[in-house]
Amino acid sequence: MAGPTNAERGRDVRERLLAAARELIGEIGWNAVSTRILAERAGVRSGLVHYHFASLQALLRQAATEAMRPMLEQAAELVAAAPSPGDAVEALLADIDRFTGTDPTSLLFVEAYLAATRDDLLRDQMHELVTDFRAALTAALARTGHPAPEAAATVLMAVVDGVLLHKGLDPQLSAGSLAPLLRRLADPEPNGANE
Repeated sequence: MAGPTNAERGRDVRERLLAAARELIGEIGWNAVSTRILAERAGVRSGLVHYHFASLQALLRQAATEAMRPMLEQAAELVAAAPSPGDAVEALLADIDRFTGTDPTSLLFVEAYLAATRDDLLRDQMHELVTDFRAALTAALARTGHPAPEAAATVLMAVVDGVLLHKGLDPQLSAGSLAPLLRRLADPEPNGANE
């Protein structure tokens, strides 16, 4: 039986580097990830980092956005499947309560947001991801006739980001406890915040 092809080995190395980058970004911070540390974690020679990626920053960008994309897509699916905007908000908040704020995924998001302030390409890539999610949330709010769906979606997204940041400082903080207030923001009914 033949062993893996060069292409298969190359894909495996790329995946190992990306997985190691996702772990390290959350563990030691974006700027602390070096080629050497990354290669050691992935179990490959450091020269392979630059063989498979244009730069260390390109690898970190790809690792971060590949981690963020499915999470935001999953959140968009939760929002789209909810029977009402209020239910969408509650589903979204319940989903973020699975994160502590200090878990690897939360820290990867925080580190990526910070890195995007200094990296135009990362900022553009993250902007696209966030814009797509905002569009899904806006559509969910608009379906029920919300008077300001885009503005409400922007506020709700800012709250979600803020809650994740605060959870890193206060692990007892529960996004779910904010659901009644945020549900009122999302609810276009007369009993909601739009009275």
